[in-house]
Amino acid sequence: MFNRLALIATLSLGALTLTGCGSGTAGAPADGKLRISASFYPLQYVTARIAGNRAVVSSLTPPGGEPHDLELTAKGVARISDADLVVYLNGFQPAVDDAVKAEAKDHAINVATGADLDLRLTERTPGARASTGTDPHFWLDPLRLNAVAGLIEQRLARIDPAGAATYRANLGSLTTDLTGLDTELRNGLGNCLNKDLVTSHQAFGYLAERYGLTQVGITGLVPEQEPDPATLARVSDFVRKNHIRTIYYETLISPVIARTVAGETGATTAVLDPIESVTSRSQGHDYLAIMRSDLKNLQEGQPCS
Repeated sequence: MFNRLALIATLSLGALTLTGCGSGTAGAPADGKLRISASFYPLQYVTARIAGNRAVVSSLTPPGGEPHDLELTAKGVARISDADLVVYLNGFQPAVDDAVKAEAKDHAINVATGADLDLRLTERTPGARASTGTDPHFWLDPLRLNAVAGLIEQRLARIDPAGAATYRANLGSLTTDLTGLDTELRNGLGNCLNKDLVTSHQAFGYLAERYGLTQVGITGLVPEQEPDPATLARVSDFVRKNHIRTIYYETLISPVIARTVAGETGATTAVLDPIESVTSRSQGHDYLAIMRSDLKNLQEGQPCS
C-alpha cells in the first residue's frame, strides 16, 4: 500500500508537468483576477461572496461529490499548487490536508480556528469500539460561518491590498445575510413541539446546539457508516418512546436507513441537507436558499409554530 504522502508527491510531479509551474506566486493571471481553490462548497460560497469579481473561486469537491471521500487527481493537486489562495478545513478532507502540506504551505488558510470546532461526538462503528471525533460541520450554524468569513476577508485583504475596500464591503453584505438567516432560524425553531432531531448521520450538531435542538444520529460523523442491527433497534426504540414524527435524510446519500427506521416506527421522512455540495437534487440554488428549505422542513417535521 502506498503511503498517502508518497501518492501526493507523485500526483504533484504530474501536476507540475501539466502546468509548467508549481508555485502559487508565479504571477497574476492574464485577467488580473486571483485564483482561489476552496476545498468544498460552503467555503467556496463564502469566499466567492467576499471576493466578488476580483477572483475566480472554484471548489476542489465537484458538484454532487461527497467531500468526506474526496481523492485528488493530479489536476486537483495542480490547482492547489497554482492557486493564489487555498481555503480549507484541516482534518475534514485528508487528501486536501496532505496536498496543502506538500504544495501550499505559504498560500493556504485553515478556517478551523474561526469555526471553533468544539463539538465532539461518539462514533459507533459496527464491530469496533466506540471512538470520539470532532464534528466538522460548523457551517450549519450561520454565525460560525460568518466568523470564518471574517478570517477569509482578512487574508484576501493581505494578499490583495488594492481590493481591501471591496472585500470589506462584500463581507458586510454577507454578514447581513447570515445574521438575518440566524434570526429566521431562531424565530422559526423557537417553539417546536419536539426538540429531538433524528438524522441519518451526525452532521447537524452545531445547528442543534445553536437553536435549542438535540441531535440523534443513526450513523456517525461519516455518512457511509452502516449502523448495526443493535443501533437501528436503539434508534427505533427512541423514536417510539419520544413520539418522533420525522426521520431526516440527505441529498447526497441513500435514504434507505432513514426509511427503514421510519417504516419500523410509523414516522415519516423528510430532507435535511447538510449542504456539503449543491446538486440538481438540492432544495435551493445556494447556501442561503438551502438553509431556508431546511428550516421549512424542520418546522413541518418537528413541528414548530
